[in-house]
Amino acid sequence: MNRKELINNIKKKKSFLCVGLDTELKKIPKHLLETEDPVFEFNKAIISATIDYAVAYKPNIAFYESMGVPGWNSLQKTINYLEPYRSEVFLIADAKRGDIGNTSAQYAKTYFDKKVSGFDFNAVTVAPYMGEDSVAPFLEHHDKWVLLLALTSNKGANDFQFLKINEPEPKYVFQKVLEISSKWGTPENMMFVVGATQADMLKEVRKIVPEHFLLVPGVGAQGGSLQQVAEFGMNRDCGLLVNASRSILYASGEKDFAEKAREEARLLQSEMETQLRKFSII
Repeated sequence: MNRKELINNIKKKKSFLCVGLDTELKKIPKHLLETEDPVFEFNKAIISATIDYAVAYKPNIAFYESMGVPGWNSLQKTINYLEPYRSEVFLIADAKRGDIGNTSAQYAKTYFDKKVSGFDFNAVTVAPYMGEDSVAPFLEHHDKWVLLLALTSNKGANDFQFLKINEPEPKYVFQKVLEISSKWGTPENMMFVVGATQADMLKEVRKIVPEHFLLVPGVGAQGGSLQQVAEFGMNRDCGLLVNASRSILYASGEKDFAEKAREEARLLQSEMETQLRKFSII
C-alpha cells in the first residue's frame, strides 16, 4: 500500500484508527480457550467487529513469538484472515527490529517477503539506535514502510530520548534522531512512532518531519488524548495512524467481547471523523 492509497482509505473510512492485536491468552474470554486456536479465534472476531472502522492493524510480534511455533501459526492464520481486506487495511508488524545490515536484511525478508516467510506486512517497526545501515535493508523493499521509533511514551523514554545535545542550538536526542533518519527515507516509505502521552512534543516533531505519517500509540488505556494528538500532529493529509489496543481488545471479558470492541472502535472512529472534518481533510 502506497501513501496515496493509505490517505484514500483514511478518507473513505473517515478514520485513522489502528487496532493493535496484542493478544494475551490470559486476557481473552474463557469460552475461547476451548477452541483449537484461541488466539486466532479472538483475533478473527476482533477483526470482523472492527474492520468497518479501522484503517490499520498492528500485531505485536512479541505476543506471538513468545508462544513458539503455535504463536507463529496463530499469527499466520490472522494474516491470512485479513487477506480479503488488504486493499483497505495497512498491516504493521510491531517487531521493533534493528541490527547490523545483513541481520536486518533477514528481518526484512521475515516481514516483507511472502515467498520466503509467508508474511507480507506493509510495514515494520524498527529501532534506530544502530544507525542507517541497520534501517536501510528494510527500505530496499518496494512499497514497504519503516516505522522508526522516535519518541515513546514509556517511563524509560527519559533515560535517553530527552537527553540534551549541545550543538550550536541545544536539542533533545529524539530531535536529532528525527533530523538524521528522515534523510534515510521519504514520506513515501518512512513513518515515525510518537507516543500519544507525549502529545505536547508533537509540535516539535512536526517542525522536523511535517509531511511524514506518525504512528501514535497510547490513546485509550494508556491515557493519551486523541484531540491533542490531532491538534498537534495532524497535517494536510491527516498524517496520523492512532493505535488503540487494550481499550478495544478487552472492552469486555465475556461472550459479548466482539460487540463491545466494535462499540469502542466506533466511538474512536467518530472522534476521528470529527477531527478530520475540523482540519478539512474530508
